[in-house]
Amino acid sequence: MKDKPLDVTLAPLDNERLANFCGPLDEHLRQIETAFDVTIGRRGEHCRLTGDAGKLKLAAAALEYFYAAARQPLSVDDIQLGLVELRNRSQAQPPAPALMTRKSDLHGRTPNQVQYIRQIQEHDITFGVGPAGTGKTYLAVASAVDAFERDLVQRIVLTRPAVEAGERLGFLPGDLAQKVDPYLRPLYDALYDLMGFDKVGRLFEKGHIEIAPLAYMRGRTLNHAFIILDEAQNTTPEQMKMFLTRIGIGAKAVVTGDVTQIDLVKGQKSGLVEARRILADVRGLAFTDFTAGDVVRHPLVARIVEAYESHAKKTA
Repeated sequence: MKDKPLDVTLAPLDNERLANFCGPLDEHLRQIETAFDVTIGRRGEHCRLTGDAGKLKLAAAALEYFYAAARQPLSVDDIQLGLVELRNRSQAQPPAPALMTRKSDLHGRTPNQVQYIRQIQEHDITFGVGPAGTGKTYLAVASAVDAFERDLVQRIVLTRPAVEAGERLGFLPGDLAQKVDPYLRPLYDALYDLMGFDKVGRLFEKGHIEIAPLAYMRGRTLNHAFIILDEAQNTTPEQMKMFLTRIGIGAKAVVTGDVTQIDLVKGQKSGLVEARRILADVRGLAFTDFTAGDVVRHPLVARIVEAYESHAKKTA
């Protein structure tokens, strides 16, 4: 037996607002359908929603929310970010302090993201663990940029292990920078987005920003730096210990990773998994665990993550 459809009438009727609300070829409606796993049929300002009864009211609330916001044109980004905030509205917390970056509207959009930003600001070492798309790396880089702009640190150091994701890329031509660039590209992208291409280039030239593979951290002591270890699930326990002992005076470190996407050789322990077990009772460290509900990407990504988590529980 199918659940009873839910009818929603968008008011007051305004054709321009309705066009902003629907988007090109009703693209915005398709985003809402994907997010809540419902079907939306529209005729003018009248919408009929079909699907699971538990999600129909949430989808109807989203339609009214976005229609109210459609006095101005809405982008796909506006819809996707708005869906994340709507999904977590019932768990809302006071917002974390604003981060000083080029993006004035940057803030935590879920309770876990807000907690993550707070923990980075309040602890010298913070771990962010969870699935792809939850903002682990992006918010860590944003926090590093914020600390640098406020003169809390003198440089930003970004690193990750150069481990291939289940592929064999073979010999990579070029100098050291060209060889490791493919592995570090997500960190470059976040920096360019948060500081601008020209400024990042100047800071690289002056040595205020450094990006390097994890293997080149050995033997160093990093003082007055904001250090980010990305893709930490692909470190060995020995590499993780080596990284955590690089932290010097006035330094802050963030470790991010997704323990469901470990690319180490079979049988090799993950340094991130081991660190979680070994450091659980160490004061001064903080752990933030992200879930599918924290995904800030295409609405379908959250459902994909949930499906994989459900499958993992069934086969555990």
